[in-house]
Amino acid sequence: MKFMKLGSRPDTFYTAQAVRSVSSEVSSDLIVQVKGSRYLLHKFPLLSKCLRLQRLCSESPETSQHHIIQLPDFPGGIEAFELCAKFCYGITITLSAFNIVAVRCAAEYLQMTEDVEKGNLTYKLEVFFNSCILHGWKDSIVTLQTTKEFPLWSEDLGITSRCIEAIASKVLTHPSKVSLSHIYSRRERDDESCNGAESQRHKPPSKGWWAEDMAELGIDLYWRTMIAVKSGGKMPSNLIGEALKIYAARWLPNISRERNVNKQVASDSDSDSTNEIASKHRVLLESIVSLLPAEKGAVSCSFLLKLLKAATILNASSSSKMELARRVALQMEEATVRDLLIPSISYANSSVYDVDLVITILEQFMLQGQSPPTSPPRSKLGFERRRSRSAENIDLAFQESRRSSSASHSSKLKVAKLVDGYLQEIARDVNLPLSKFIALAEAIPDFSRLDHDDLYRAIDTYLKAHPDLNKSERKRLCRTLDCKKLSVEACMHAAQNELLPLRVVVQVLFFEQARAAMGSGKVTELPSNIKALLAAHNIDPSRPTTALSTTTSIPADDQWSVSGLRSPKSKVSTLRMKLAEDDLDESDLQSERLRRTSKFKSFCALPTRPKRMFSKFLSINRNSSEKN
Repeated sequence: MKFMKLGSRPDTFYTAQAVRSVSSEVSSDLIVQVKGSRYLLHKFPLLSKCLRLQRLCSESPETSQHHIIQLPDFPGGIEAFELCAKFCYGITITLSAFNIVAVRCAAEYLQMTEDVEKGNLTYKLEVFFNSCILHGWKDSIVTLQTTKEFPLWSEDLGITSRCIEAIASKVLTHPSKVSLSHIYSRRERDDESCNGAESQRHKPPSKGWWAEDMAELGIDLYWRTMIAVKSGGKMPSNLIGEALKIYAARWLPNISRERNVNKQVASDSDSDSTNEIASKHRVLLESIVSLLPAEKGAVSCSFLLKLLKAATILNASSSSKMELARRVALQMEEATVRDLLIPSISYANSSVYDVDLVITILEQFMLQGQSPPTSPPRSKLGFERRRSRSAENIDLAFQESRRSSSASHSSKLKVAKLVDGYLQEIARDVNLPLSKFIALAEAIPDFSRLDHDDLYRAIDTYLKAHPDLNKSERKRLCRTLDCKKLSVEACMHAAQNELLPLRVVVQVLFFEQARAAMGSGKVTELPSNIKALLAAHNIDPSRPTTALSTTTSIPADDQWSVSGLRSPKSKVSTLRMKLAEDDLDESDLQSERLRRTSKFKSFCALPTRPKRMFSKFLSINRNSSEKN
């Protein structure tokens, strides 16, 4: 850190009976009161350098042998005034980045300018500030920090703006060589004196030096400095994003914590200090959001979701939350399930997590790449420009286009897996409405789910957490499932799940048998208890399937799927229980088929057509295999 010494006389100021005086053979003739402190001084050394004191002395009457001057609004306080007074007496004072702002404001207030005396304090401070302070990195940072105590004076004197410009210029000097690090390693400081003395040799800054040092600034000054850095146009967006991440980690509360901050604010709503802290955090968060680089990938999706979680907790503005949601959607494939668990603070419902916000993010994500390029992009600059491109360049452009399309499809596959994992987590919430669960599950296009095992686990969890669902609601819940995309283990588990609708259990059994038939050319043997149950309803599972039709398909409403693992139970008992629920007579089968309330009993009532029914399931499985 740089410093400057002025004056040569020893310090002769002392305190006696709460009054500051200076040792001198001449009696004092001036009393100055500064913010509750009293000084006994001499007119000649002070008035010869301070134009304001000259004017105040001429305006105030002299009482006995002392002039009394009051300075209630003196900037910088008694410390700054005493340094100015010592300068007038020629006493040695030391100036550095820590006190130069206060002394400069005090000197301006006292009007210690060149018009009063050559080489006055204002001139010396300006020389030191421009030649030393602004040339040092840490000096500029510390000086800028101290301006927050005198914001108006610092703005009027240009101290704030000059410090910001100096810091931004140093950051932009070699931006390509700057590498950020979260680990703050304080480096050796430069204690070079402006008078020529040097205590230590300047050492090169460590990695991440500028972002870590700038993180010490308050949000107002930090925002202005980052705007200056960004306006330079030389700083890579990823470095700006990393700097914002360091700043957020430094000043925001634990943004991974869920409701604790909000609960504290709600419980202490009568406390002005608590509300003030929450308000400061809210302003800080919204300022960080406004500084985020526009480029995709400048900050990680995890960091964006943490900001979004903090915005929800702190009740930030809706514009800030929507901007974060939009940015998250651009790179949602990078997120994790834990990142998406954003707490809900809405008083309209008692859900644990903000599912509506995640649905909004997912909708924004799905809007991307709806029309992926399928041919090389054509130039719009004219026919001559198109002809000048070589065949190799066209091929490269086409391949790049194909890669972009593949990346979009790959992202949707990752997001589908992410959403299914998220559904498993939020399904445990007993207050989660069925409509929101279904809306989120159906927001994923069918091609994005390569299997439905995770989706079934989420549905199974929801059924367990909401045992009061009626039959119609359970059917709505299972409508998204596709049993052709289940693993063998998932099929066996679903066949034993007593919480599922009857049609799900039945169709899982048939699709499992059809899949086995496709693999071996014949229907594999089912367990004896299942075989006995099917035989009781005139269904022969051992009938050959080689001549089955492949043109008949099952209505969309009948296509279901399940997955998950649980302890084995009797498939027979499950089916018998569900058949009992749909206790139907054979005379009513035709009307019940139209209402689709018991597909399994309808099937069992047609002993001469099991071959045709098997072909319906088999054709779907075969079509799915050909697509894959």
